[in-house]
Amino acid sequence: MQRGPQVGWSSFIRGGGVYQFDTDLDDGGNFDATRATIQAGHGYAWDDRTSVSLALGYSYDGYSFSGDTGIAAIAPWENINTFSLSLPMRWGIGDNWSAFLIPSIRSTGESSANFDDTITGGGFIGAAYRFGERLTIGPGIGVVSQLEDNATIFPILIIDWKITDRLSLDTGRGLGATLGPGLALNYRANQSWNFAFGGRYEKLRFRLDKNGVVPNGIGEDKTFPVYAGCTYYISPKTNVSLIAGVELGGELKLEDRDGNRLRKEAYDPGGFLGITFSMRL
Repeated sequence: MQRGPQVGWSSFIRGGGVYQFDTDLDDGGNFDATRATIQAGHGYAWDDRTSVSLALGYSYDGYSFSGDTGIAAIAPWENINTFSLSLPMRWGIGDNWSAFLIPSIRSTGESSANFDDTITGGGFIGAAYRFGERLTIGPGIGVVSQLEDNATIFPILIIDWKITDRLSLDTGRGLGATLGPGLALNYRANQSWNFAFGGRYEKLRFRLDKNGVVPNGIGEDKTFPVYAGCTYYISPKTNVSLIAGVELGGELKLEDRDGNRLRKEAYDPGGFLGITFSMRL
């Protein structure tokens, strides 16, 4: 679980970019993906356990397909845009309990998709108990509506465990528009450098162009990335990170406008490389 924000008003901005290298599809052909995200927020903290903020975000996922068979042959989507609005809230309950609630709404689709058909919403809720200076842990749940499908419901482990003075385990943060739980193991070498190894479940589901190969259809990219990264702290409030990893268990899905499956295709493990930054003002 992340440390509480500074007391009073504060702002943040964070973002980054990731390139997924050419990845082979099971039915032939391949694809690569370029991903970028930016998020900014402003909020108020009454103390280190009680705060509320408003966050706006934009993410881009660009796909390039190549091949003569399977999904690659029809290249069903290209540029996916996600706009998001969320209202993170957290508060203390008694001396040791903390709770959080993050309602959100987002639009995810290609640029020519009908905007009304790109909207989904949901939220995350959970609570954690502080066992001492070194361990805070508890359960959470995420519920997010899906385009032409049942809502996705998934458990979340909220954890901030300082295993030693340098080694810690916490709830990992994803990049961009994807959703899903994760964990990250961190090693703080000194005040300037942190090294991490993590993994998480990711799912990106989006509306296709109204004039595309499958008009107003649905695309989906589901995977489990594992990664290693190093973070340099320019100051206590500003850092940049380099990350590298591999997408495991990847699967692309193509559906018609009503959510009926047209194609489903797994893809091989695909490497990725990226850079991220975070700044608190």
